[in-house]
Amino acid sequence: MSTGLREIPLARPYLDEREEELVLEVLRSGRLSLGPAIDRFEELVAERVGSSYAAAVSSATAGLHLLSRIAGLGPGDEVVTSPISFVSSANCFILEGATPVFADVDPRTLNLDPAALEAAVTERTKAVVAVDMFGYPCELDEIRVICEQHGLALIEDAAEALGAVYKGRAVGGHGVPAVFGFYPNKQVATGEGGVVVTDSEEEWKLLRSLRNQGREYEGGGWFHHVRVGLNYRWTDVQAAIGIAQLEKLDRLLALRTEVAQRYDQLLAGSGVEPLCPDDDDHRRSWFVYVVAVPSGVDRDRVIEQLRAEGIATADYVPCVHLQPYMRETYGFAEGVCPVAEEVAKRTLALPFFPQLEAQDQERVVEALRAAL
Repeated sequence: MSTGLREIPLARPYLDEREEELVLEVLRSGRLSLGPAIDRFEELVAERVGSSYAAAVSSATAGLHLLSRIAGLGPGDEVVTSPISFVSSANCFILEGATPVFADVDPRTLNLDPAALEAAVTERTKAVVAVDMFGYPCELDEIRVICEQHGLALIEDAAEALGAVYKGRAVGGHGVPAVFGFYPNKQVATGEGGVVVTDSEEEWKLLRSLRNQGREYEGGGWFHHVRVGLNYRWTDVQAAIGIAQLEKLDRLLALRTEVAQRYDQLLAGSGVEPLCPDDDDHRRSWFVYVVAVPSGVDRDRVIEQLRAEGIATADYVPCVHLQPYMRETYGFAEGVCPVAEEVAKRTLALPFFPQLEAQDQERVVEALRAAL
């Protein structure tokens, strides 16, 4: 890093006195887990996205894992998901013994291409994990039709998409079980945590039981376990932060959109390719600001040069199927998903968070242009 330069981080949560106030309330109450803050957070999330139920868990990965278990996935089953995602989109069902199958992405949206998904379905396919990548809603209706035709379970990995809108309705409110995440770079940042939204009361009850060691909530005592479960509980301290974040979610989303639009303007004519814009059916919830460098440009060299200038960046994201453990365990190699592989070689994330100042964005773009 060049001497004298202030580092611009890749992400930073937006926190203020309200988070402090609600966390102090929890600390003073003595109820640090399984308390009223979690119940309130779940109510607010369900109301926000238009789902009937919400169950908070320790991470979005935990939520995806529980949905995989509820779907009955296991050895001998194949599950189709996207190669452009975080590894949890596949790990969630691998943990249950199912085998990953990757269908290529649409080059515009970077979400699952429905045609590629249809082609990937076999007699062993049992489920689909559809991803709303970079906060852009997937083609949920088309994917749901494919799942219905083949009798497949559908899980929506919306970990990056709280606040996104698909065909006039919030992501998470379309009747498909969906999961949101709250890592510090997310739209709602609580440190760690996730939530599953569903319209099924039965599924909601199972989620609540499975996240808490398989306890039975109705008529049973604390040590009454009716199924094998896990400790995927969340804490009231995190829920308190989440409540404060939800209270200002509209403001957070607006600030993120402003930062993204400013980048769009600053990068005009630079040669880099931004993420696709919204259309009538899709409204992105800005999670990260990702660009693709021009073909022929060494993306890794650009990343190194930006970091040398004190600008945090990262390759966003490597293909899941080309991760070392995927290659070693399942034999995946280049050529499985050519569209995703080409995109992943050229993409990187720029510093992005609600309070990112215009002058810092100008510095980022100046350094990026110089590195191309």
